[in-house]
Amino acid sequence: MTSRLAVIAGPTAVGKGTVVRYLLAQHPEFKLSISATTRAPRPGEVDGVDYFFWTQERFDEAIAKQELLEYATVHGLNRYGTPRKPVEEALARGEHVVLEIDIQGAKQVKAAMPEALTIFIMPPSWDELVRRLSTRGTEDAAEQEKRLETAVVELAAANGFDHTVVNDEVAKCAAEVVELMS
Repeated sequence: MTSRLAVIAGPTAVGKGTVVRYLLAQHPEFKLSISATTRAPRPGEVDGVDYFFWTQERFDEAIAKQELLEYATVHGLNRYGTPRKPVEEALARGEHVVLEIDIQGAKQVKAAMPEALTIFIMPPSWDELVRRLSTRGTEDAAEQEKRLETAVVELAAANGFDHTVVNDEVAKCAAEVVELMS
C-alpha cells in the first residue's frame, strides 16, 4: 500500500477521535498529524506531541509562508492549523498520515493536496448523535444546542467528501477507513 493522506471529519460527537485513536492503536503504520495551535497548553500536554504550541506571531508567519495545509480560528479565540512539512515528510517516508479536522479544514487540505482521501464520519442516526453529545458530559445545555446547530450544517457537507463511513461501531468504522486507504 503506497502512503496516503486521510482526512477524517464529521459532526460533533460522532466519535471521530475515538475512531482515530482505535485506528492508530491497531495500525502502527498510520501516523496522526500534530496540529499547531495558539492556545496555551493544558495540564499534561507536551509541545510537539499533543500540539505545536505557537505564538500568534509564529502562526502569522506560517500563514504568510504557506506552511499550513489548513487553518482556522475556533470560537473566535484560538487558531489551529496543520503544518505542511511534517505531513509531506511522513508521506515521503512511506507512512500513512491521518488528519482529524473540521469540515472547512478538510476542504482546505483537499484544495492543497488533491490526492488526499477525505472521509466523512456519519452518525448512525440523528438521535444517536444527540445521545452521544448529551452523555459525554463535556458541554452545558447551551453549548450542546450550539453544537447541534453546527452539526446540521456539517452533515449537509458530507456529499463533498470522497467517502462516508457510518460510526455505528468503532472497530468496524476504523476497519472501513483502513480499507478505503488501501
